Amino acid sequence: MEHRHRLYLLIAILATSLAAHARVFMTQQQALASAFPAGSKVTRQAIFLQPQQIAAAKSASGVDFSDQMIVRYAGSNAAGVVVGYAYFDTHRVRTLPETVMVVVTPDGKVDRIEILSFDEPPDYLPMDRWIAQVEGRKLDDDLSLKRAIRPLSGASLSGRAIVNASRKVLALHKVIGGK
Repeated sequence: MEHRHRLYLLIAILATSLAAHARVFMTQQQALASAFPAGSKVTRQAIFLQPQQIAAAKSASGVDFSDQMIVRYAGSNAAGVVVGYAYFDTHRVRTLPETVMVVVTPDGKVDRIEILSFDEPPDYLPMDRWIAQVEGRKLDDDLSLKRAIRPLSGASLSGRAIVNASRKVLALHKVIGGK
C-alpha cells in the first residue's frame, strides 16, 4: 500500500511540473500599463457582435473564429482623445495556447504586439525582431506569411498564429469601429 501512495505522489508531482511548463511573461494589467502612454485613461469596452459583423470580420481576416463578444480597452489621453485600442487574443499555436495583446492605432494599424503567455516549447517563441515586422501593418494582403511577413524558420506555426491573431483583431476593429 505504501508503494501505491508513493506512486500517486510521484504522479502528482509530475503533473504539477508539467503544468508549471506554461510561461507567463506579463499579466493583462501589466500589458495594459505598457500599451498606452503614462497618464492615459484606459476604459474597458465589451462589444456584442451582430452576425453580420462576425461574417464581415471572418471574411476580411480570412481567419475562422467563434467569438461573439469582444472585450477591448481604449486608451485616451488627458484631453479625452483615444490614442489606441488593446485587444487580447488567446489561441492555439501547435497544441498549446498562447495569449497576445494586439494594440491597434485609431487609424487601424498594429501599433504593437506583446506575448503575455506562451505554453509551447521555448524554441517556438518568436523573437521581438520578428514580431516587429507585423507592427505598423494594416489589414491587407501583405499581412501574410506568403507576402510581406517573413516566415519563422522552425516556428512557422507560431508565426502563423500571431499573423492570424493580428488579422482577426484588425478585422474586428474595422467592423466595430472606434467608439
